[in-house]
Amino acid sequence: MLCAALAACAGPARAADYPSRPVMVVNTWAPGGPSDAIIRPLLEKFSQRFGQPFVLENRSGANGSIGTSYVARARNDGYTLLFANVGPIAISPWLPDKPNYDSIKDFQPIGQIVSGSTVLVVAPSFPANTMQQFIDYAKKNPGKITYGSVGIGSSTHVAGATLAKMANIEMVHAPYRGSSQIQVDIMSGQIQSAFVNLGGALELIRAGKLKAIAVSTESRSSVLPDVPAVAETVPGFDFNVWYGLMAPAGTPKEIVETLSAALKETMALPDIKDRLLASGLDPHATGPEEFGKKVEQDLAAWKRAVANAHLTP
Repeated sequence: MLCAALAACAGPARAADYPSRPVMVVNTWAPGGPSDAIIRPLLEKFSQRFGQPFVLENRSGANGSIGTSYVARARNDGYTLLFANVGPIAISPWLPDKPNYDSIKDFQPIGQIVSGSTVLVVAPSFPANTMQQFIDYAKKNPGKITYGSVGIGSSTHVAGATLAKMANIEMVHAPYRGSSQIQVDIMSGQIQSAFVNLGGALELIRAGKLKAIAVSTESRSSVLPDVPAVAETVPGFDFNVWYGLMAPAGTPKEIVETLSAALKETMALPDIKDRLLASGLDPHATGPEEFGKKVEQDLAAWKRAVANAHLTP
């Protein structure tokens, strides 16, 4: 297995010649999803910059907690990194089945990469075109709308549960391991709706294979300006997601600074920046301290959101 091969090469960390061998970056979601589309181009640039492979390893499951836990227990030598996401870092700690890591104590932030919106999508044949029509249909058909998510306690689950509570509607939750199958099942009629990553659904929306009802952020997205925000119908509704880069706690400061500088410079490259913006993502090339503060703030915010949503499987 790739991770075993990389671990076998492990030796003492030396910041002066870092990296001197391949670096593994763990993505906590299934291959082929929108998260892969974000991180793979960055890792290609990192590989070119450092002259060593930055290899993506997908370790999905348990709303991202499996891969996140793996990195928390990895050697803090800079050769195992986490492609961190708001779900396992800021949401999972507040679920009844808590993960076996501490989002603050077990990780060293390197930098945030992007933030973005999710979008509520349905099949083109779904009998609602606006948020108000969606809510009205749900009220007339209690329990007949199933909404998918990328896992129990994920940001997409919390968004769906919060919408149901705030709009006083009854929907059924269907957890998945990744967003790609959710979109397939909406188009085939297996489920009726879902909040999905805007970047991952954009092509299907533009092709008319999915219908966008509303975006989850407080304001509209620049890439879908005609699609309203949920908050325009349900005041106070506001959910965004983010991705960033982290290392196990105790990773040498010099290595963290090296990676942070590389991340900022890579995010400033026109081809990377334009690609992210075109996908409806907002690039955020923050440093370790600012990203650490973001994590602390979101832990507090999502604690309230999870409590208010009264999550059920």
